Amino acid sequence: MTQTREAAETIGLKCLAWLIGNEDLLPVFMGATGASEADLRSGAHEPAFLGAVLDFVLMDDVWIIAFCEAEGMKYETLRHARAALPGGQEVSWT
Repeated sequence: MTQTREAAETIGLKCLAWLIGNEDLLPVFMGATGASEADLRSGAHEPAFLGAVLDFVLMDDVWIIAFCEAEGMKYETLRHARAALPGGQEVSWT
């Protein structure tokens, strides 16, 4: 299932909002990425930044499950959204 870029950006924004509301996980994201509060605000308008947010959440099944259950979406939706944003194309290692 493919996502439109617009739908993927909406999912990325929802994921960013969820991350900002998670007081335990937000510092981990900010520490891992070096993002500041200003970066979070400006990045909300940047598809590549939203892709990075999805990349971060996709690193841990627990985070995927928590976000998707909070939003009432299927787990694979995040992967499809990530593929529709810049840098999300699947890599062929062969």
